[in-house]
Amino acid sequence: MYTESLAFRSSQLLGMFDGGMAVSFHKLNCPPILAGNTNKTRTQYRTRSNPSVAMLQSSILVQSDGGGNMPESKKISSSGTTLTGCSNTVGILGGVSVFSTLIFLEKLVWWSSRDSEECLPFVVCNDPALNRELQFHSSFPSLDRKNARIQLNHGPIVDNLRCKRAFLEQSGARCIVMPCHLSHAWHGEISEGCSLPFLHVGECVARELKEAKLKPLEAGTDVRIGVLATDATLKAGFYQEKLQDQGFEVVLPDKATMEHIVIPTIESLNRKDIEGARNLLRVAIHVLLVRAVNTVILASDEMQGLLPRDDPLLKKCINPMDALARSTIKWAQSTEKVREKT
Repeated sequence: MYTESLAFRSSQLLGMFDGGMAVSFHKLNCPPILAGNTNKTRTQYRTRSNPSVAMLQSSILVQSDGGGNMPESKKISSSGTTLTGCSNTVGILGGVSVFSTLIFLEKLVWWSSRDSEECLPFVVCNDPALNRELQFHSSFPSLDRKNARIQLNHGPIVDNLRCKRAFLEQSGARCIVMPCHLSHAWHGEISEGCSLPFLHVGECVARELKEAKLKPLEAGTDVRIGVLATDATLKAGFYQEKLQDQGFEVVLPDKATMEHIVIPTIESLNRKDIEGARNLLRVAIHVLLVRAVNTVILASDEMQGLLPRDDPLLKKCINPMDALARSTIKWAQSTEKVREKT
């Protein structure tokens, strides 16, 4: 089953960082963290109370207490102390689903450690309260796309995400990524004042498609890219904007397709009707393909892993979070090479 396989993969990854190993670094004034050096064959866990030893750890996960904002007494002090001193440390800001964050982290770990390379260093911050707020916005039913912004009050969410972004910066991150579609609706506001590279999933996938040098399927037209997503993500408009900036024509499902196919796909998943959701997703993809799109971006966590791996339709679809992961690894590797030369 789709949901069972997702839960199993996420539980495997969670097992890499045993919650029983959580410790508080009071000298650093930071939230409880989980630290571990990971590789493909062996994972070691160490609890450390010495900050100087903690900086040797390559990977750190941070979990808030679920209250939305981290208590003042647990924030990193402004003395300049960091949790990791690596020049290519990636800061990962969790979003709607902790499972999606873990799956993104899984890709970073495995893809960056190919060819016996070490896994890139990272710091992850996840907040259950923020997960719930984002989930509420994601499920908000609205099909009016006249406004380019999500209409609900997103001020508290942006403030929360900016707080977590600042925490990651102070923790030693040298690049920030958000493996969450909806959070990118406020990427500009969240990244305001950030001095670090802050990768954008829309820019990453648009750049990869541009580098692929696709040819139009119909003469006299631009290359067409279809986007399937929840209404909240489509309304935010950032995928459309970034794709159009690269010269692509963006094709979206019309209102009837959203009402009768896309939204029922998500509803079927929520009812655990996996086969029904799978069939509806196939129809939604076909609706875009008949409009001569070269490929379909599946910009929804719910749609990932829904089709069987051998389904021929998957050859016409891409996961934008894969592009974000690849761009993150490229940044980390290029930064490390620059450091080695100096």
